Amino acid sequence: MSLSVEATKELSGSCSTTASITRWRRHDTHWVISLFGTAVGAGILFLPINLGLGGIWPLVIVAVLAGPMTFLAHRGLARFVLSSSHPHADVTEVAEEHFGKMAGRLISALYFLSIFPILLIYGVGLTNTVESFMVNQLGMATPDRVMLSGVLVFAMIAVMLAGEKAMLRAFAFMVYPLAAILAALSCYLIPQWQWPEVTAFEGVSFLNTVWLALPVTVFAFSHAAAISGFANVQRREYGEQAEAKSGLILRNTTVMLVGFVLFFVFSCVLSLSPAQLAEAKAQNVSVLSYLANITDNPVIVTLGPLIAFIAISSSFLGHFLGARESLKSLLAKPTGLPLAKADKLGIALMFFAIWGAAVINPGILGLMETLSGPVIAMILFIMPVIAIYKVEALARFRHGWTNGFILLTGSLAVSALIFSLLK
Repeated sequence: MSLSVEATKELSGSCSTTASITRWRRHDTHWVISLFGTAVGAGILFLPINLGLGGIWPLVIVAVLAGPMTFLAHRGLARFVLSSSHPHADVTEVAEEHFGKMAGRLISALYFLSIFPILLIYGVGLTNTVESFMVNQLGMATPDRVMLSGVLVFAMIAVMLAGEKAMLRAFAFMVYPLAAILAALSCYLIPQWQWPEVTAFEGVSFLNTVWLALPVTVFAFSHAAAISGFANVQRREYGEQAEAKSGLILRNTTVMLVGFVLFFVFSCVLSLSPAQLAEAKAQNVSVLSYLANITDNPVIVTLGPLIAFIAISSSFLGHFLGARESLKSLLAKPTGLPLAKADKLGIALMFFAIWGAAVINPGILGLMETLSGPVIAMILFIMPVIAIYKVEALARFRHGWTNGFILLTGSLAVSALIFSLLK
């Protein structure tokens, strides 16, 4: 029996669609690199200390949870953005569409406030890293901080204003060396590995350690700031297949991210004793700075500032993408400004705020980062699960164990952050 013309076309279209999802393009690789760069910020240099202090067993448990937590949470947020009936809606507009004006604007404000303090921190960190390198490694005189910080912040924002292609090229330019250096340094430390002291599970103490380590894990691997822009680009590229393609890109991002970062974490932790990790924590220095201080190793001394610079720069770009989107909506809706003008105003306001923070170099920024933590955890883990059971467009995702897993781990992360702030 021969197929009808309509059936033949439908089958052909179905095969073409399947091929477009499974066929990997350079566009997809660029977005894996961009999301990886957004996640790997300066915090990776403190991650081995924060995770290693609890002992080997909590570290192993966190390593097992890191992959599912990262992939499922970010896929949920991407699905939330793609659930909008408007083709170019960002996460703040989707929140307003599904939860109403008041709740949507509250979520929009919280989303911006969860990202913006991190941009301030990166502005300060970028300036300090470059200044330290110029003075200590290059032997130059201390540069004028106002001029240096202004040039650095302007250069980062200029990359974003140059367009999507320029941004993706910048990510590739920075992240490939970052991944290579992380892998090389992790391998370089292998001869110094020491077999860890394996202790028995200690019940409540063990569970408490894992609980308090969850927020560190969430934010070490978070690329939530770039997910809204990422999801909209996939919708433009793949149309109705954007959700499936987004999931594939996010899966590969998670594999790359967890693989490189956990290899680095384990390599650093196995190279240091518990007493040394505690000393590094007390000194409030990164793991590379501590390793350089105790070994006087020129390789680590050289690579440390380079890793810090690349990690901060790439993460700055990803977080600026999310902050720019949310601030544009926040400025446009109450004032009635056209989106293009609101975008320009938002960019100008953020430039001067980040530049001012970099010049002032305040010590309160660490607290600001901690305060932004619970909000991004709620948006990344809890809000998309609530939307799945409230929004009809997401009804097909109501089955399976993944929703419960995301909700549980997200709630634990938020409660641990709040507990850390209150104690």
